Amino acid sequence: MSYAMVKLLLTVIDIYWWILLATVVVSWLIAFDVINMRSNAAYSIWKWLNAVTEPVLGPIRSVLPSVGGLDISPLILLLLMQFLRDLIATSAGAAFG
Repeated sequence: MSYAMVKLLLTVIDIYWWILLATVVVSWLIAFDVINMRSNAAYSIWKWLNAVTEPVLGPIRSVLPSVGGLDISPLILLLLMQFLRDLIATSAGAAFG
């Protein structure tokens, strides 16, 4: 795999990491009624964040047991993404180093 492909893949993982983190923060803000979901802008942002993250979080939620109403699937996904990022970076470092 070329260096450019590795950098692109790591960048995509980093961007998705931030999108997932934004989803978590916005969900908390909605839960504590800080963000008004009747606003078209807020609703559009929330809908987009869910559309981007739910295809990955859904299967994780179906496997995880319920933890008292707390959704830990984003945490699991963040850890998996960090592991994948480190694995790719280490493999690329060995290949290019």
